[in-house]
Amino acid sequence: MKNNFLIKQYISDKKMSIRHNYLSEQFNNPKEIFKSINKIVKFNDFTLGRYVDLFEKEFCKYQKVKYAVGVGSGTDAIFLSLKALGIKDGDEIITPTYSFYATAGAIAAAGAKPVFVDVKDDLNIDENKIEKRITKKTKAIVPVHWSGRICNMKKILRISKKYNLHVVEDACHAILAHDDKKKYAGNFGITGCFSMHPLKNLNVWGDGGIIATNNKKIYEKLKLMRNHGLISRDNCKIYGYNSRLDTIQAAVALKMIKQINFITSSRIKNANYLNAKLKSIKQIKLIKEQKKYKSVYHLYQFYCEKRNQLNNFLRSNKIDSKIHYPKPLHLHDAAKKFKYNKGQFKNAEKLSKKVISIPVHEFVSKKQLDLIINKIQKFYN
Repeated sequence: MKNNFLIKQYISDKKMSIRHNYLSEQFNNPKEIFKSINKIVKFNDFTLGRYVDLFEKEFCKYQKVKYAVGVGSGTDAIFLSLKALGIKDGDEIITPTYSFYATAGAIAAAGAKPVFVDVKDDLNIDENKIEKRITKKTKAIVPVHWSGRICNMKKILRISKKYNLHVVEDACHAILAHDDKKKYAGNFGITGCFSMHPLKNLNVWGDGGIIATNNKKIYEKLKLMRNHGLISRDNCKIYGYNSRLDTIQAAVALKMIKQINFITSSRIKNANYLNAKLKSIKQIKLIKEQKKYKSVYHLYQFYCEKRNQLNNFLRSNKIDSKIHYPKPLHLHDAAKKFKYNKGQFKNAEKLSKKVISIPVHEFVSKKQLDLIINKIQKFYN
């Protein structure tokens, strides 16, 4: 029996001095959260309890959206959104080939085929290549706001309207990212899907997700689908799923969402500092931001020469650099049945060999940022 590979990753990451994982610092004094959990234990409302309702209402305020549905994970948020829209076996869903595996996985779990599209240099879906991938079987577009950088939603929505397609936003990286009119990621499509994995900008103590929507009909359907289709203890209206946001995780989320403005501004500040210092290194190419959109830097990434060697060098100096991700989705074993070929999405394949991530979260100090910069300079000099 194979071991859980995550355990080795946790042990390896813990040895780093400057880490992507900041949870020890973030939760160094969890007394308020434990008070809430103690109330849950006494009241016994572990599934769809009071804190779930409270968190959903609070999320709506921050996200400026009418409705929110807490679910088991960001992956479930995408899956349930697609099922609520009637996606079935044989349908096709357009999505970028550069993303975390969950995006394509949720599409496949819904019974549909992920139809991949190449990405631009900012690692977001190339909106100019979407129309060529549309067929009679296409039912929706799932753009991914990669690392908290919003896709060109104006063009994507224009395409979706032309072909009568749903837009389900994978906004798992992008809470509080917005355009120049203060419209938030997740508010452009019929639903916006958010992850609260422990290392997301808005995080909990395990898995958790939430779906944002302004469509009341979809909202009501999603509430049914996450809880077996039950409208009461004794009445099942539709056959649904078990994807409830745990009340304990909702209590953590309720605490953390009050810090989300600080978390966001800190990441932006750190990213701007890194941009200013790294732009002079000729072996590095920074990712350009779109002027009309505000990024929230779930990840801080850049392109570089000798990427693997730099990654190993930084890690040998106890700096937790990572590669998100070394190959696009169409090249994984899971995608073989869809018969994609190497070289089919050239930009994604090229960029995946050059991209690297370094810590940017709110607990990285200026001194630590300077150390990272110094080590990168030393490597190339």
